[in-house]
Amino acid sequence: MDSSAAGDLGAAVNDPQLQHFIEVETQKQRFQQLVHQMTELCWEKCMDKPGPKLDSRAETCFVNCVERFIDTSQFILNRLEQTQKSKSPFSETLSD
Repeated sequence: MDSSAAGDLGAAVNDPQLQHFIEVETQKQRFQQLVHQMTELCWEKCMDKPGPKLDSRAETCFVNCVERFIDTSQFILNRLEQTQKSKSPFSETLSD
């Protein structure tokens, strides 16, 4: 890599608009991964045999599965936030 390319890369890394764009795209990717994971999990759990219509048992199972998946994901996020907040100030200064 020549010095002008390295300089362009350095400028791009410091560009706030680019950083925001990357953050938004990363969040979109995470959301899509969660939806895919939830779909796969709930399909395997609730779908005995695909048919022309969704029976009431499968529909109830899907609703419950999605709700539990969301509840669990939210619980994990909350626990991670609590863990981050409860970090000692000393350990945070060492990581900076």
